Amino acid sequence: MSKSPKKQPEQLLHLVFGGELTDLDGITFKDVASLDIVGIYPNFEKAQKAWLGKARETIDNAQMRYFIVHLHRLLDPATDVTKKKKR
Repeated sequence: MSKSPKKQPEQLLHLVFGGELTDLDGITFKDVASLDIVGIYPNFEKAQKAWLGKARETIDNAQMRYFIVHLHRLLDPATDVTKKKKR
């Protein structure tokens, strides 16, 4: 009896990073070399939890912003669910 390989959950990679902005109305960073790369996460829920934690840590600094980048959309545009809904 052969065992079938265990199916891995779909990985929809997300990057969480942040830094201080030069202007509250834009997304230009003061110092790109000092960006805080929080990590890469296997799904949006885990990325959002990490993002929220960092956002809360830096709440007193109005110019500090954290972002979630949908890496899976860059690596494989077919995983972009927003495009699928528009069709």
